[in-house]
Formats: sequence, C-alpha cells, structure tokens
Amino acid sequence: MSTRSTGVRSTAGARRATVLARAVSVFARNGYHATPVADVAEAADISAAYVFRLFGDKLGLFVAALDHCYSRVMGAMADGADSTGPDATPDEVLYAMGGAYAALIADNDLLKLQVHALSAADVPEIGNAVRRGYEQVVTFAQQRSGAAPEALQRFIAYGQLCHLIVAVGLDRVDAPWADTLTAGIRHPDHTSPASQQTASA
Repeated sequence: MSTRSTGVRSTAGARRATVLARAVSVFARNGYHATPVADVAEAADISAAYVFRLFGDKLGLFVAALDHCYSRVMGAMADGADSTGPDATPDEVLYAMGGAYAALIADNDLLKLQVHALSAADVPEIGNAVRRGYEQVVTFAQQRSGAAPEALQRFIAYGQLCHLIVAVGLDRVDAPWADTLTAGIRHPDHTSPASQQTASA
C-alpha cells in the first residue's frame, strides 16, 4: 500500500467525519426535506460535489448523520455503564446510562436531529435507520444492565419524555400541567434534562 493511497484515504475519512458533524447541525435546523446538500457542504467548507461523492445523495447523507448520532448515543451510554461498579443493580446501570445521555443532549442538535428523523420516518431508509438505532440502544441497555423488558420500556419512555421537555422547554414553564410532566426529572444543565429514574434516546 502506497503512502499516497493511505494519505488519500485518511483525508477522505477526515473529510467524511467533518461533513457528518456539520450535517448533524444543519439537518437539526430544518430537517431532511427542507435542507439542501449545498447547506451542509457550505458548513463543512467543501463542495457539494464532494459531499455527493462521499455519501451518494442527500438521503445517504442524512442516514449517515443519523447513524453518527446514534453512535454518539451508544458511546454516552457505554460511558455511563462503565461508571458503575461491578455490583451495580440493573436500575443503577440504567440510571447511569440515563445521566450520560442527559449530558449528551446538552448538544441540542443531537436531540433535534432525532426529532426530525421521526418526522421523516415514512421515508423507508430513514425509518430503517431509526429502527436500527433503537435496536442498538435497547440491545445495549439490556446487555449492560441485565434489566427486565418492563424496565427497558420505561427507560425508553422516559427518554422520549425528556425529548419533549427539552424540545419545547417545559422545564421553563411555570404551570401545574408542566410541573406534572417535569416532576422528578434531573437537569444536568438548563438544556438537557433527563429522567431521574432512567433516560434514553
């Protein structure tokens, strides 16, 4: 293998990583349907033609950005699980994973991208990517925590509640109905609440 070919691949890999990071932010603003590839290319400071070369088309780019998002979710959950001791109970492991996820979605772009993906899940490739992401999350959570299916269901349900709270700022609404939804929710900061019990993607 030549040094030149290795360098080319390294450069392409670095460019791909840059494009994916920018794509998460750009798609998070306006979603799949309303975002042209040119906007992502501009944010990544490369040509739209090169983005197409890397990802094929806008759909391929969006799915890759969504996969990247779920990869970050999995990394956060792994960090949370790793922070627990060997004698941690399933609930304690889920709690730690939830806290790590809560900190992760302080980056609102990751949250908004997931919300936009749900709104575009009727596109088969996007729906498949969402299902693939949740399969990874649920499988990992079960394997690392040993929790029962009912606990895992609550884990995901609290995660969805957290998405709602963050997306519309319910933690800043001073009203009984909002208090009902946010009660018992931990807030690592003002933009990334997560369930006091468990939270997930």
